[in-house]
Amino acid sequence: MASRVASGLLRRRAGATLGLLRSYAHVRSYNSQLSALVSATSECSNLPRCYYLPNPSPYQVWSRSFASDNGDKFEAVVPFMGESVTDGTLANFLKKPGDRVEADEPIAQIETDKVTIDVASPEAGVIEKLIASEGDTVTPGTKVAIISKSAQPAETHVAPSEEATSKESSPPKVEDKPKVEEKAPKVDPPKMQAPKPTAPSKTSPSEPQLPPKERERRVPMPRLRKRIANRLKDSQNTFAMLSTFNEVDMTNLMKLRSDYKDEFVTKHGVKLGLMSCFVKAAVSALQNQPIVNAVIDGDDIIYRDYVDISVAVGTSKGLVVPVIRDADTMNFADIEKGINNLAKKATEGALSIDDMAGGTFTISNGGVYGSLLSTPIINPPQSSILGMHSIVQRPVVVNGDILARPMMYLALTYDHRLIDGREAVFFLRRIKDVVEDPRRLLLDI
Repeated sequence: MASRVASGLLRRRAGATLGLLRSYAHVRSYNSQLSALVSATSECSNLPRCYYLPNPSPYQVWSRSFASDNGDKFEAVVPFMGESVTDGTLANFLKKPGDRVEADEPIAQIETDKVTIDVASPEAGVIEKLIASEGDTVTPGTKVAIISKSAQPAETHVAPSEEATSKESSPPKVEDKPKVEEKAPKVDPPKMQAPKPTAPSKTSPSEPQLPPKERERRVPMPRLRKRIANRLKDSQNTFAMLSTFNEVDMTNLMKLRSDYKDEFVTKHGVKLGLMSCFVKAAVSALQNQPIVNAVIDGDDIIYRDYVDISVAVGTSKGLVVPVIRDADTMNFADIEKGINNLAKKATEGALSIDDMAGGTFTISNGGVYGSLLSTPIINPPQSSILGMHSIVQRPVVVNGDILARPMMYLALTYDHRLIDGREAVFFLRRIKDVVEDPRRLLLDI
């Protein structure tokens, strides 16, 4: 008797919970599990227990759709955008009302301070209407569009019946009347008048002639560009930045790359580039000078016993700096694959917040654009940045002879509050030594 009462009580509680859950589409996945739980209670009536379902995370609620009572219409909402991102700007819609969309197909793009995030359709159907507008500031959970599963996509062509109707409704043509020649009235010729003297221009010859406003365009600054501008200005205002320079002979590294590039591709499936060697050289230099890998935090200095290398990548929307995690544990092939993967995601606009979070040291290669020399700006909260530049054939004295060698200028910008000139010069010298003779990495010398 007690077991039947307990079983009935459990079924009533589960049924009430099931009814509550059915009112929310974002927890539809729990329905099947709960139904199985109810059926299981009838078989296990001798084991009266209380089951509690955990509350779903608010991030799951924001990233799933909401359905109407009949399950025909769904609302696409802004997903969770990252721990440090609270809002974004609805940059543009990829679909318009009447378009057919598939499940998880992007229908809009949200531009944040760091990345661009897609708003995906929760179900396959037709976009019934757009709720938000381009340029709106949105937060996770904001409704963007309504998708209907039963609606038909809009037709763009004109049906034959409509063409016939338009022809019938057009007004009939009126026949042209015969033209009647009319004689023009005689007009007396105008009397000649003496020209009046023109007043001199009031504009002073010394005043600049500004271009008309019609030749200018004013557009809103994208959020990513705002973020870049603020971070760079904060970096200038915070750090005591100083740059030191050196030059490196690329002869041996380029010969190493030329000798083993085919075997490297055959074994690892990726090309051997120059960036992997510079990353390995930076890792070695950071291990030799740990202060360059550290950062100031208030009145403390944080020494980081790991090396995460940020690689600056230029895109059409702005500069992004994805991170190669634990670069000190990687070989050349792993680094090349990591760089290629991050560069591809950056080009496609698919970088996530996690891809760019953190980083202990940055490498910026302005040489790909032809830059000969520059002073890069530190990427907060790091303490230094290495600038690579273009490779140029220059005359160099080698063993008393003047030879043409492929040379590259290197620049290290560092926070002079934390790093002294001695450590900065030793750091850059270590990179020069390793790049000029990569065998040092094998011998650890």
